[in-house]
Amino acid sequence: MVTTVADIRREIEEKNVTFLRLMFTDILGTMKNVEIPATPEQVDKVLSNKAMFDGSSIEGFVRINESDMYLYPDLDTWMVFPWGDENGAVGGLLCDIYTPDGKPFAGDPRGNLKKALRHMEEVGFKSFNLGPEPEFFLFKMDELGNPTLEVNDKGGYFDLAPTDLADNTRREIVNVLTKMGFEVEASHHECAVGQHEIDFKYADVLKACDNIQIFKLVVKTIARKHGFYATFMAKPKYGIAGSGMHCNMSLFAQDGSNAFYDPKDPRGMELSDTAYHFLAGLLTHAYGYTAITNPTVNSYKRLVPGFEAPVYVAWAGQNRSPLVRVPASRGISTRLELRSVDPMANPYLAMAVLLEVGLHGIENKLEAPAPVETNIYAMTEEERKAVGITDLPSTLRNAVKGLRKDEVVRKALGEHIYTNFVDAKNFEWASYATFVSQWEIDNYLDTY
Repeated sequence: MVTTVADIRREIEEKNVTFLRLMFTDILGTMKNVEIPATPEQVDKVLSNKAMFDGSSIEGFVRINESDMYLYPDLDTWMVFPWGDENGAVGGLLCDIYTPDGKPFAGDPRGNLKKALRHMEEVGFKSFNLGPEPEFFLFKMDELGNPTLEVNDKGGYFDLAPTDLADNTRREIVNVLTKMGFEVEASHHECAVGQHEIDFKYADVLKACDNIQIFKLVVKTIARKHGFYATFMAKPKYGIAGSGMHCNMSLFAQDGSNAFYDPKDPRGMELSDTAYHFLAGLLTHAYGYTAITNPTVNSYKRLVPGFEAPVYVAWAGQNRSPLVRVPASRGISTRLELRSVDPMANPYLAMAVLLEVGLHGIENKLEAPAPVETNIYAMTEEERKAVGITDLPSTLRNAVKGLRKDEVVRKALGEHIYTNFVDAKNFEWASYATFVSQWEIDNYLDTY
């Protein structure tokens, strides 16, 4: 449904919206916003693309001598948050970032995804759909409102109350999301204590990435209302499973059919040549894009054998140990599930590179290897090598090295985002590498 300027003006009046939140995402995936009063003059300014902000204050954007940036709101992202106070309701719009000369800003992750979508259309496809499965932890807060690592339940996968004591929090999150137009498909406790998952219906990739960012905001807001701190950190606690964000992806042809589906597939998987080529692109460039899909030092504490996280570059049908899985649904629901992505990833950057490596596979007719239907975790290193299974990077440092060598991923990011992302991650790794942890104190101080 297309939202018009008149629609927005009417809702501002009817729902007593007193503030507008203009939201955008920086290179590291953090949601930023400029909040302005919803006076007629300011609304006119926003809806005519004249709202400005200082780009030099945002990570990886611009230098101070070229700091003026303009926010162009996407009217179809208009929302009124279902919480307010005595000051009235707050409305929100997700924005693209433009330079003063009216050109899309090269460092805007959302704009960069749009560039990848234009390439997709040039190749001949109509749309790229994403169904994300973001996981998160709920931790108690201390008396000062700071997060702890203490959970309030002993629940496991699909448990219910009284073992899962966060039921009410999850229900309110789902209710708020539903009011905001999300179509929630499932809500459940995950396998680790304190860990949860709420799945919402797939959408075209741009809307899906917008939904991920809004989803995180809603989860954190409602969790705090219930006295919890919600975190999308990949591995907040040692010894338990980390949080992932499995990405279910599908390409659609101009006639609206699923380009990944072919009931006459000679391999018996009911996948099209397009799907196999896209899959080959995902596998071929896995080492190169992992810095984007798993972008922090902490991400690699999750990507280890033994906790169901995929660390081996392979694919399969029902087997859940490889990097890519093909869920059982066919027809319009045929999709590829990439299991390595974690919710710390910038969704716009992650999906831009995944789409581009898939298109690279299609354009170059890359051949997918045979599926691996045995448990890879139970295979020896020699057995994995014998069937061509390689590993994902084991550290952020190695992942950034892989990114530097992958020209397809680098091109998908554009030079501005690539350069600033690598600089930020090199700084992050250097800071981590020189930090003396409690583990080192515990293991070395007395011994040596």
